[in-house]
Amino acid sequence: MFTGIVEEVGTILQIDRGSKSSVLHIGGKLIFDDLKIGDSVAVNGVCLTVTTLSSNSFTADVMSETLSRSSLGTLTRNSPVNLERAMAANGRFGGHIVSGHIDGTGTIESIKKDDNAVWYSINASEKLMRYIVEKGSIAIDGISLTVARVTKNSFSVSIIPHTIKATILSTKGTGDIVNLENDIVGKYIERFLTAPPPESKDILQEAAPQGQGITKEFLAKYGY
Repeated sequence: MFTGIVEEVGTILQIDRGSKSSVLHIGGKLIFDDLKIGDSVAVNGVCLTVTTLSSNSFTADVMSETLSRSSLGTLTRNSPVNLERAMAANGRFGGHIVSGHIDGTGTIESIKKDDNAVWYSINASEKLMRYIVEKGSIAIDGISLTVARVTKNSFSVSIIPHTIKATILSTKGTGDIVNLENDIVGKYIERFLTAPPPESKDILQEAAPQGQGITKEFLAKYGY
């Protein structure tokens, strides 16, 4: 789990490309003090697992499904990438709940300066737009941002200079592809409202067929 608060901008040192998968070699400076093999790191918002580790670089496998759903397949050597370690239980929750599981990609339509802020307008598919609401949360390349405006086919965010300087947004231009992760809350609500009722009988009815209540045997049966 991540917060969408990018810790540093790292660099793609090397890419080992397979027929359907890749291995990314990623360099950085700030995230390595407690990083371990097996840890999760969000790379441009995509949750990847550290497979090898040195003092200032790590490798991560990227499977075919991830390449098809994200912009990681467009990375090249020396590409800058946003990096964030998984959220620590004792840390401040500065962004929103980010799973690192990309829903799809969007395309930057326009970038407009507005005094000290910059407006980014991003075009996205109808499948993604249904979960994007004004004043809601969105993760763009792993950056936790607030949606300021929504149209039928696009949305806009207003970004402060610090966020632009501290992330790869400063390298983006119109026409560039970005990874998008919708707020997970909306997806769960939709699932709860649209999922068909279970076919099996109500386990609570089974628990108390004659007013017996929930017993130790019942809890053990269902794994508690």
